Amino acid sequence: MEIERQRGISISTSVLQFEYAGCRLNLLDTPGHNDFSEDTYRTLAAADSAVMLIDSVKGVEPQTIKLFQVCRMRGVPIATFINKLDRHGRPPLELIDEIEKVLGIPCSPVNWPVGSGTEFLGVYDRERREVLRFERAEGGERQAALWTCGLDDPSLPATLGRRAHQDLLDEIALLETAGAPFDREKFLAGQLSPVFFGSAMTNFGVEPFLDRFVDLAPSPRSRPSSQGTIEPDGDRFSGFVFKIQANMDPNHRDRVAFVRVSSGRFSRGMEVNHVRVARPFTMNRTMQFLAQERITVDEAYAGDILGVWDGGSLRIGDTLAERASFEFEGVPRFSPEHFVQVTLKDPLKRKQLKKGLQQLSEEGAVQLFFDRHRLERDPILGAVGVLQFEVIEHRLESEYKVSAHFRALPYKYARWVEGEPFSPEKIERSRAVTCVLDGEGRFTVLFENDWNLRTAIEDHPHLRFLSAVQPARSGPASG
Repeated sequence: MEIERQRGISISTSVLQFEYAGCRLNLLDTPGHNDFSEDTYRTLAAADSAVMLIDSVKGVEPQTIKLFQVCRMRGVPIATFINKLDRHGRPPLELIDEIEKVLGIPCSPVNWPVGSGTEFLGVYDRERREVLRFERAEGGERQAALWTCGLDDPSLPATLGRRAHQDLLDEIALLETAGAPFDREKFLAGQLSPVFFGSAMTNFGVEPFLDRFVDLAPSPRSRPSSQGTIEPDGDRFSGFVFKIQANMDPNHRDRVAFVRVSSGRFSRGMEVNHVRVARPFTMNRTMQFLAQERITVDEAYAGDILGVWDGGSLRIGDTLAERASFEFEGVPRFSPEHFVQVTLKDPLKRKQLKKGLQQLSEEGAVQLFFDRHRLERDPILGAVGVLQFEVIEHRLESEYKVSAHFRALPYKYARWVEGEPFSPEKIERSRAVTCVLDGEGRFTVLFENDWNLRTAIEDHPHLRFLSAVQPARSGPASG
């Protein structure tokens, strides 16, 4: 998106597929900024494993902690890559210690850095017991040349300095006696993380990481559904929608739903059951991505990610299944933490505003709420991070030619309400509480502070105040 180029940040998850060492990898590259974390939460539902990037200068960051917790909740195995060794960062032992203490997961270094900053020469492969040395490839413009040598190679102390070389030998000896040994079963269970070092910017350590990762990472896993476990090698195709992106091609105003294939074989043109609406859905226009390039896909298998052109019928969390009616576990929507009211600057553009907000909310970037009395006039948007509002405002102008004013509202919590009897008027006795409708017509209560939320829960014990729900479903995700 244009705003991504302007800001130099990722706003939504990008999807691409590539071949490496005889394996097919589907890469889901998620935004790093905290304000776009909900996109990452949804994407993890489609992932079989994760790569956790740690900045060697900053160490474990707040966003890393949140996403790690989501991975642990989902049982996703995590490989760690400590990046930016081309800069003078923190000592590697200190970084390992911080990961273990802050995230609570044992680490098993697969390799170890040889030097740092301008003296970063490569990595020591602990299993092969050899140093992998690199030739710098600035900006990742080409594959870094690699050659091997032993720890006793005289060129190492000559380049590193005798003190740094001795420190390296001491650290490696310490790892052998006190480091956590690698255990593949613990890794697959999310109970241990293999650690790699390198510099992605200069292609130091990337190739050794990929060589090991294709062996470490699990194949497509079985998935729980409403009718039991679905195995990836099953005969029938099935998959679920985890991401929707509108206007990917500004020239055609298209809408693409990203489907994670969970079982069977996909073939272009096949008819499947769109389970939520119990209607057939023909998958004619399917594609995969590499940067700006779109490739028509004729077949795909479990683990693959398909971009499916959609006129507006698919929703995040929807299940597509061949001659079956089960549903996979949904992708929950979490409670927003920031809210704005949208006022249209040009009343003649109301139709465009409605269409824009509807499509953008279906992507999951923001959640759409309506005043019970004013309905579609001056809708309310909720988001996990305030930068989402800036993105929506920019996209309304650039993609839908609509200018709107966003007025910040004081609410901090949103809770969906289940149970009877429910009276919005009784809930709204405090000025700090208001009851609205979400985009699917469900009652949602907005609270200004934690005290108002706790009071409502205590005063209405017969009601459930839910912090997350499944889109387009009646059942809750969590309370």
